Amino acid sequence: MKSYVFKVVVEDDQFEDGRPGFSACCPSLEGAYTWGETREQALERIQEAVKLILDEMQEEGKPIPPGAAILEVESPAVLVTV
Repeated sequence: MKSYVFKVVVEDDQFEDGRPGFSACCPSLEGAYTWGETREQALERIQEAVKLILDEMQEEGKPIPPGAAILEVESPAVLVTV
């Protein structure tokens, strides 16, 4: 099992109806983008999106693109942001 750390970008945005929100993307993975009503929700959703993309890539036998991950660890790990 490997653990990966990916750079994500979260920006102020707004929904189609004008409500404030946040967009989030992982620039190194195609299709990894989402939105949320709060910054925290956008971060949770982009983490889910990245996981789904990686699971799909693994099922299809595709490698993770070189340079996509900032950090690759051979064993389970945790990331703590303070």
